[in-house]
Amino acid sequence: MLENVQPLFPYMRRYRRGLMVGVLFAVCSNAIWVMFPQVIRRAIDDMTRHLSYRGILFYAGLLVIVALSKGIFLFLTRWVLIGISRDIEYDIRNDLFRVLERQSSSYFQEHRTGDIMARATNDLNAVRMLLGPAIMYSLNTLLFTVGALIFMVRISPWLTLLAFVPLPAASILVQYSGRRIHDRFERIQAMYSEISAQVQENVSGARLVRAFAQEEPEIRAFERANTEYIRRALRLVRLMGMLWPTLEFLLGLSLVVVLLVGGHEVVSHRISVGAFVAFTTYMMMLTWPVIALGWVVNLVQRGTASVRRIHEILIAEPSISDATLPVGGPAVTEIRGEIEFRNLSFTYANNAAPVLRNINLRIPEGSSLAIVGPTGSGKTTLVNLVPRLFEVERGMLSIDDRSIMDYPLATLRHAVGFVPQETFLFSETIRENVAFGAPEATEEAVLEAARTAHIRDEILEFPKGFGTLVGERGITLSGGQKQRAAIARALVRDPRILILDDALSSVDTYTEERILHELAEAMRGRTTIFISHRVSTVRHADQIAVLVNGSIVELGTHEELVARNGYYTQLHEKQMLEEELAVVG
Repeated sequence: MLENVQPLFPYMRRYRRGLMVGVLFAVCSNAIWVMFPQVIRRAIDDMTRHLSYRGILFYAGLLVIVALSKGIFLFLTRWVLIGISRDIEYDIRNDLFRVLERQSSSYFQEHRTGDIMARATNDLNAVRMLLGPAIMYSLNTLLFTVGALIFMVRISPWLTLLAFVPLPAASILVQYSGRRIHDRFERIQAMYSEISAQVQENVSGARLVRAFAQEEPEIRAFERANTEYIRRALRLVRLMGMLWPTLEFLLGLSLVVVLLVGGHEVVSHRISVGAFVAFTTYMMMLTWPVIALGWVVNLVQRGTASVRRIHEILIAEPSISDATLPVGGPAVTEIRGEIEFRNLSFTYANNAAPVLRNINLRIPEGSSLAIVGPTGSGKTTLVNLVPRLFEVERGMLSIDDRSIMDYPLATLRHAVGFVPQETFLFSETIRENVAFGAPEATEEAVLEAARTAHIRDEILEFPKGFGTLVGERGITLSGGQKQRAAIARALVRDPRILILDDALSSVDTYTEERILHELAEAMRGRTTIFISHRVSTVRHADQIAVLVNGSIVELGTHEELVARNGYYTQLHEKQMLEEELAVVG
């Protein structure tokens, strides 16, 4: 048990004083409540000896004081312990998000978003229940049972022994059920993750589902997953439905024993009527703790299963971090922008064949490089290596004659303005999306970046201008508008290295021409890498690299490559022909 919850110890240590106060309140609450039957005992025994009306009022008032005091301390116990469980939930949630934010791209390729969301919500809630209600009810059950047992033994050791005879059976039942609850709950959580992933993918891909008229097949697939989830949940419900009534039945047997044996003890004058009533009251008051025991077992087993799932995320070390920085070396605070690839080869973790092979390429500071090539040739992979979205061996990639691993990630990525192939916009205003990488950017800087990306005037035509909410994933903007907003987002950071991964694929040739004209000024003095399938986009680059099957097969200027009669020449002639046909048409 302890090893299952050990990952929670660091969080609990932060609140150890509060936990000690909560335990103290629980002790006071149960110490007072355990006296309730003793007051009843004294009252009944005194009544058998002609108790006066004033005495009855005294005992009635004493019972009210006991109940009120118990209620106050119970409130304080809940306030402290349940409050601490919420505080720890807050800490774990922050740590989960912090860990996820620092993970490299490969982590999210290996873990589905729905599964991560399920662990950060449903599993975290189960952990909170373990730290709050489970601890509190366990304390109350233990403390009250111990206190009641002391008084019950003082009344009649023999009767107490007989009353607790069914408890070993209850213990065996709890142990057996606990293991099965743990296993079944893990299976439920795994299925919940599957459902969450399915919902997330369908919501994100809502347009695609509708475009291919796949609503009904997706609904049926979700129904199958949901049916399996309910089937697993009902198996747990049946187990819990058996556990609680069985515990109540065992307690009922104890009461039958108490009534038969205790009644005989009273008739034999070995215990008083008040003592018998007090003993029976203790047994009745133990009903909830026994029932709570079954609920606590459920919470503990669910919680420990969820602790393991959350801990798997918390201990996941980023595959790319600042651990590669040289020890004791001077901190690099400035990047000029000269990039060099030396015999670079790269293979994804789940691939057998290399994606890039023996890349040798130098991009001088302030110059531009265009990359062309067929789909799947490794163009995007190559540019993803510059901001260290994926890792390569030391010495294969350098910036300003220093290994890329010698730069702090924050310094490196702040120097890179990156427009990825798949444009992503947050569900915020257009201004917040443009200024995402530079929250300190002025309004003038945002407007200038939008002007260079040739989107400022279109945004200003919206009713709320740059204050327009773009919707989830930028759904309210067209593909071309999203790409241009992403370009503005990269430019507003004033980066030393600008990477455009097919960033103009969703705009028409006229708009592309105007954007390139504006970018020409923005690119001056920056090292720029851009990927495109259009010759019109790349023809003015200082260098053009043709990438085929992960290798550079051609490298030179536009004029040099056209004269070589290779892949680039064919691409140029094909697009020239398409333009002529378009004019004729």
